[in-house]
Amino acid sequence: MAKALLVDDEQRMLDLLQLYLTPEGFQCEQAASGEEAVEKVTETSFDIVLLDIMMPGMSGWEVCQSIREISEVPIIMVTAREQKEDIVKGLKLGADDYITKPFDADELTARMEALLRRTGKENSVDIDGLKWDGDNHQLTYQEKPIKLTPKEFAVIGYMMKHPNRVYDRHQLIELIWGFDSDTEGRTIDSHVRNMREKIRQSGFPIDDYFQTVWGVGYKWIQSSKS
Repeated sequence: MAKALLVDDEQRMLDLLQLYLTPEGFQCEQAASGEEAVEKVTETSFDIVLLDIMMPGMSGWEVCQSIREISEVPIIMVTAREQKEDIVKGLKLGADDYITKPFDADELTARMEALLRRTGKENSVDIDGLKWDGDNHQLTYQEKPIKLTPKEFAVIGYMMKHPNRVYDRHQLIELIWGFDSDTEGRTIDSHVRNMREKIRQSGFPIDDYFQTVWGVGYKWIQSSKS
């Protein structure tokens, strides 16, 4: 689960961002000022930062510059300022991307996931000893490898990275096989059944996490201790 720091002086916007991002599998922490944001980055490791520009006191520009002095964490500027010179200024100060308000929630999450992929932050996830490693194409439990087919590996990885959200069979086919695939729903069921059995044999309690939502599809349940 990627950890995101949300920085904005408006509490309404912070709550809205968290409302959008939590179902997408992001663990969110809020900062209501630039000073608080820099302090949090100094003390805690984050995978990505969403940073407003127009804030009283320490501006987003200053926050971005200060963060870059201590961290390479990916930064997306989220602001109402859309002039070209503002975009260029943000990128020169170290921001990795830029999105303007009002924004589309799907576009924001897509940009975040793309940035995490580019920086290698989304290529691994570890949940209670079950580790999915996209770079090495390996799934392990307590450091012991679990042999999966490429499609099984892709399905479990996607679900682990997007917990607490139900995906129907059609969505999984589009995400894993592609939009133009003629794969049928029962093929998904077959892959899931085989994958579950392999992971179950490793000793990981897969049935507590990867659950069937009858009549709809599948869901990864994020444990409260993860």
